Amino acid sequence: MDSILVVALSVATSIATLLIASIGLAVIFGLMRIINMAHGEFLMIGAFATVFLVRSLGFPVLVAALGGAAAAAILGLLVEMVLIRPLYGRRLVDTLLVTFGLSLVLFQLAVNIFGTTSAGISTPFGSVMIGQFSISTYSLLLIPIAIAVVAVIYFIFTRTKYGLLARAAAQNPEMASALGVDARRVNQMTFMLGAALAGLGGGLLAPIVAVSPGMGQAYIGQAFMTVITGGQAFLAGTIASAIALGGIQNIVAQIVTTFWGLTALFLTSIIILRFMPEGLSARWKRQL
Repeated sequence: MDSILVVALSVATSIATLLIASIGLAVIFGLMRIINMAHGEFLMIGAFATVFLVRSLGFPVLVAALGGAAAAAILGLLVEMVLIRPLYGRRLVDTLLVTFGLSLVLFQLAVNIFGTTSAGISTPFGSVMIGQFSISTYSLLLIPIAIAVVAVIYFIFTRTKYGLLARAAAQNPEMASALGVDARRVNQMTFMLGAALAGLGGGLLAPIVAVSPGMGQAYIGQAFMTVITGGQAFLAGTIASAIALGGIQNIVAQIVTTFWGLTALFLTSIIILRFMPEGLSARWKRQL
């Protein structure tokens, strides 16, 4: 019984981790239709900011992760103003090429500033025992944190004026502008929100992964497959996709190895998209 509970908690933790790493991309790609190949670098920046705040200023990890979100949001503001704004209405491949170049630049800057390795931070809160098994308390804490992040995003996009304007500007920018909506301003805020969520994700993952300039590269493939497999309902679809892919990845990784767990994630995505080219949420009535 203890082993079943441990496996279930491990699966839930894997799902929460994948959701935390993907939710920022879900906002930018799923809502704005911008292929942000620098998503991994926004994760990395949030992680480095969190490490700095914890090690140098003594902030608690969860508070420092909010600082990581703020750092990524500021960078997102600059990126949107300089690189993304001229690309609105252009081809998807244009955003892919520009953000891929940005990814290379940010990676090299991080290497020049921090080197190829980082001191990192320890995992807080110790561990809990379930029978003979020990589980990191912080890993378990990621489960309610992921739920809280999703709840906040849902509230923002369904219960606030900004959320209504953001969805309108994304779905029909010409009509929104004709009705007096400052679509550029709204899109800027949406891109900043997506960047902040990526930075928050990096900050939350910093205690359980190796923080380095290349850490984002380990997550960007998984994040893209999660968002694309989720389909047009960028929030509900991403949640469903994270549950399916994260669960399969974790179970296979426990049975075989971590490598085969990642392989199972990508193969599952390929199979789903083969039979459901528009993603899991293609036939859903809800679009959020």
